[in-house]
Amino acid sequence: MTEPRIVTVTGAAGNIGYALLFRIASGAIFGPDVPVKLNLLEIPQAVKAAEGTAMELQDSAFPLLDSVEVFDDINSAFDGTNVALLVGSRPRTAGMERADLLQANAGIFGPQGKAINDHAAEDVRVLVVGNPANTNAVIAQHAAPDVPADRFTSMLRLDQNRAMAQLAEKTQAPVRDIKNVVVWGNHSADQYPDVSFATVNGVPANDLVDQAWLADYFRPTVAKRGAAIIEARGASSAASAASAAIDHMHDWVNGTPEGQFVTVGAYSDGSHYGVPEGLSFGFPCVSVDGRYKIVDGLDISAGTEAGIQFNIAALQEEYDAVKAMGFLK
Repeated sequence: MTEPRIVTVTGAAGNIGYALLFRIASGAIFGPDVPVKLNLLEIPQAVKAAEGTAMELQDSAFPLLDSVEVFDDINSAFDGTNVALLVGSRPRTAGMERADLLQANAGIFGPQGKAINDHAAEDVRVLVVGNPANTNAVIAQHAAPDVPADRFTSMLRLDQNRAMAQLAEKTQAPVRDIKNVVVWGNHSADQYPDVSFATVNGVPANDLVDQAWLADYFRPTVAKRGAAIIEARGASSAASAASAAIDHMHDWVNGTPEGQFVTVGAYSDGSHYGVPEGLSFGFPCVSVDGRYKIVDGLDISAGTEAGIQFNIAALQEEYDAVKAMGFLK
């Protein structure tokens, strides 16, 4: 057995955290030969619930689970962390202005970013799941100047998975045959799901579906899938969000298959597809040698370019608002 890896999950008592933890303990991120230590971070009023989850994890007797600890102190929770899954966030409530939502989450993700900067392992990888995920990732990254910016990512993999599922259903193909779907931009209804480079069992997706279906059904369905799930089950996506987070981290650690890319909310250095520096933006990426790298040189259609520009505007607006509040240097 290799040295155990430390995984910190914030909002660990919530539904997504609950769905995540048992899969991590079973080896779903690092594989069957790498033990893990789980750090569960919660706000004080939710610690008791997290302790109940910790008991269940212990009682599951996972061979790969070396330890599970519950924290309400962020510095202790991120001590030596190799993987940080930032799930807990302030949800938007009725009557809450967007600026209030951004400010409330800056008060969560700024301190977490600083704790990661000060206490996490040198190889730390961070995935922000809590919404607004893209901008929360930017806030955390700015608070961690000693950590390479590309170690902070936001979750677009759920949107990619949703897009793959819709394309599989439409073409009557198993989802395993769907490759290279990308979702550009923001993990929100602004996103631009794109099948321009996708294949279905090796056949270009654009040869199998028409543009009217993509515009009228596919893109709106993928972008609004979260709202549809809330309407259907009375609660937000939890298991599918957890599954996507596992996919994101598994590929980051273990690499993506040859010839395939996945969607990552990645840090923009300003040199890819016209996206300004500093945004966390959904890009096609490959994972090589433990790093996500943006795939350059794709032939972008006019429709995709319009979708990218729309998302740049939305995310730049959030970035500027958070900067005006003083949370970004």
